[in-house]
Amino acid sequence: MTLKEAIDGCFEARKTELKHDGVAGRWLSPLSVHIIPSLGRYPVEDIDQHLLKSVLAPIWHSKPSAAEKALNRVNLTLKHAAALGLDVDLQATAKTRALLGKQRHTVTHIPSLPYDKLSVFYRMLQSKNLVSALALRFLIMTVARTSEIRFATFGEIIDDVWYLPPERTKTGKEHRVPLSAEAQSIVFCARNNTDGDLIFPAPTGKVLSDAAMSSFMDREGYRERPHGFRATFRTWVEEQTESPFEVKEAALGHVVGSDTVRAYQRSDLLEKRRLLMEDWAWFVAHSGRPAVCRAPINKAS
Repeated sequence: MTLKEAIDGCFEARKTELKHDGVAGRWLSPLSVHIIPSLGRYPVEDIDQHLLKSVLAPIWHSKPSAAEKALNRVNLTLKHAAALGLDVDLQATAKTRALLGKQRHTVTHIPSLPYDKLSVFYRMLQSKNLVSALALRFLIMTVARTSEIRFATFGEIIDDVWYLPPERTKTGKEHRVPLSAEAQSIVFCARNNTDGDLIFPAPTGKVLSDAAMSSFMDREGYRERPHGFRATFRTWVEEQTESPFEVKEAALGHVVGSDTVRAYQRSDLLEKRRLLMEDWAWFVAHSGRPAVCRAPINKAS
């Protein structure tokens, strides 16, 4: 059995544990890029620390996360091969780490806009008649993830709540997002400017590019990223409100507490989050007036 065949078998065995059965390819990606091209044809029983070091050394410090993921998944693959009865070295990855040494890796956070500068940024967004600007406004009002905004549909919104289905959340659980008056006005504006179900479609009518909102911020001279607005919100809510920890985290769609705690505490704190998101909308937009909407909107992202 080659290493490539062992990797494929391991992936098949683990698919049900992965989000969307691993269809996005994220589990396989580090292996496909960094391991399989060089070592895929080798018999899995021949894989040792010297071979692994040879392919991972060039990225061990420059791409530490990718290298670590690749090594972890090779370890799982070797365990899978061992379970099949093959004579593999289950210590190969540990020996590889010993040869490569500690990674030089500095954690960098996604740049975020300070909350005291957010109102100015938001007013700038209101002056732009673009889908990407409208999507950014909704992202800020809901503190949702970029992918959740890009794939958002009108069918997911019922009254004043946005229902994110499990397959579209990072946690794999349904997430209800209470929509402030400002957020609802943005949806109303978007509905008046598209015939499809996507709230923020690209000019082609398809899903907005994953770079559209970031590119907009680049063009406007901002180095911060869309995902950073979640950190902006979390900092504001920590410093400017008395909201309980559970409410703050639930607003971001985070899972809070152990399995035992969640088994007994089953509320998603929707009503408490509703009040918090109205306060957030008021802070960002200052006046709490409905969102500015010019029609027809310029669909160029």
